[in-house]
Amino acid sequence: MGRRRLRHSVLVCSLTVAACLSCAFSVRPQSRSDEYKVKASYLYNFGKFVHWPPATTKDPNFVICIIGSDPFGRMLDAAVAGEKINDRSLMARRIAAPQEASACHILFISASEAGRLADILNVLDRASVLTVSDIPGFTANGGMIQFVLQENKVRFEVNMTAAEAARLTFSSQLLKVATNIRREPRSAEKPQ
Repeated sequence: MGRRRLRHSVLVCSLTVAACLSCAFSVRPQSRSDEYKVKASYLYNFGKFVHWPPATTKDPNFVICIIGSDPFGRMLDAAVAGEKINDRSLMARRIAAPQEASACHILFISASEAGRLADILNVLDRASVLTVSDIPGFTANGGMIQFVLQENKVRFEVNMTAAEAARLTFSSQLLKVATNIRREPRSAEKPQ
């Protein structure tokens, strides 16, 4: 009886998490401001469904960084204010150089950085930093999570090869709501 109850509890928990993710991430943006509110929520929630190697979890803060022009403004700060992930306080930080990203758990690469995307990704090569952007072709060029608009809804696709190279693990609940899961052969190289 105990095993059956445990399996039922695990199933209910998994379904609840999947439902929360799909509801939280299927908001229809009415304006560019609404779109970035949804994306700010995604960034915060990605931290709950991605697992980092133990060496990166020693910092008392969980840091979400933005490189390039900040499309979020105060929305990201508001989304993380007072929030915690695994008992670690969330912080939003703006950085100017990819070398500063080593102190970040999640790095949002702004569309203003499209021209230097390859350089940014090369600096972060194999670093345990979750890279996220809405630059077209981001996951095809070695980024980990790309925001896409489908039917006027903010969705995302993932590049499992890039995440695995950085020793990041995506939960199955996160992958269930991704619109596309990209896997490339291990021999694939980052863009030059």
